Amino acid sequence: MSEIASSLPTPPATPPSKWAQYYALTKPRVVQLIVFCAVIGMLLASPGLPPLGVLFAATAGIWLVAGAAAAFNCLIEREIDLRMKRTAWRPTARGELDTRLTLLFSAVLCSLGCLVLWVWVNPLTMWLTLATFVGYAIIYTVVLKPRTPQNIVIGGASGAMPPVLGWAAIRGDVGPEAWLLCLIIFLWTPPHFWALALYRAEEYRASGLPMLPVTHGAEFTRLHVFLYTVVLFAGTLMPFVYGMSGWIYLASAVVLGLGFMAYGFQLWRDYSDALARRTFRFSILHLSLLFAALLLDHYVSPWIARL
Repeated sequence: MSEIASSLPTPPATPPSKWAQYYALTKPRVVQLIVFCAVIGMLLASPGLPPLGVLFAATAGIWLVAGAAAAFNCLIEREIDLRMKRTAWRPTARGELDTRLTLLFSAVLCSLGCLVLWVWVNPLTMWLTLATFVGYAIIYTVVLKPRTPQNIVIGGASGAMPPVLGWAAIRGDVGPEAWLLCLIIFLWTPPHFWALALYRAEEYRASGLPMLPVTHGAEFTRLHVFLYTVVLFAGTLMPFVYGMSGWIYLASAVVLGLGFMAYGFQLWRDYSDALARRTFRFSILHLSLLFAALLLDHYVSPWIARL
């Protein structure tokens, strides 16, 4: 899956055990946001509370496959990780974990996750989740990331899938509402990740990855961060326009969207590394609060309408 929040500060200290090292490879903080978005998709797909058995099974299955993709990513990028300060601590980068066992670990997690989804959820969710694994672990990590500065844009499609997976888990199909949620994350990913890339540009240069600030310069990247926040703002209004949300969500989307655009504009016109860091952190808050507002609206608006 995607590199959502992949650069949140991580303690450099060596984990106390091999199991803790393998767990660290699953990028728990990244997976938390992925699972959060998937759970939002499940809850929005149901007029009330979804069946708890399906909800727990889908959450577990998606977590396992997402963790498998993250571990595979760490294995493939171990040499790149070693050249970047924010990732040099990873056990694979430091050569502390056996390559074959790490690959086996990823394969077992993916297999268990797919089994859980197939048996206790539905085949559609399993196939969509497996396709997301391939999109992130193979298409993004192996093919796109080392070859094009648009890697995070194209590869962001796999990272945008969690709410679609959650929707499919409950409904057994994928409706327009699920794709609107996917669109929001897809548009959110470039300004989120490029804000990080701006203040980590020298690390990316040293790693050899063709990130946008390295290939096209900081000013070009800053402009595109701002432009994407504008497009994202329009995208976040679509759930209200389509009729899947009410005024609570609309008010939240407007406030959060204007805030993100303000960060993007300031980053474009008056750059500093500190501002780029704040923009990156705000982007995580933006997505989390946006989806939380959508969920609140889903349950509260019908109750208000009955008053």
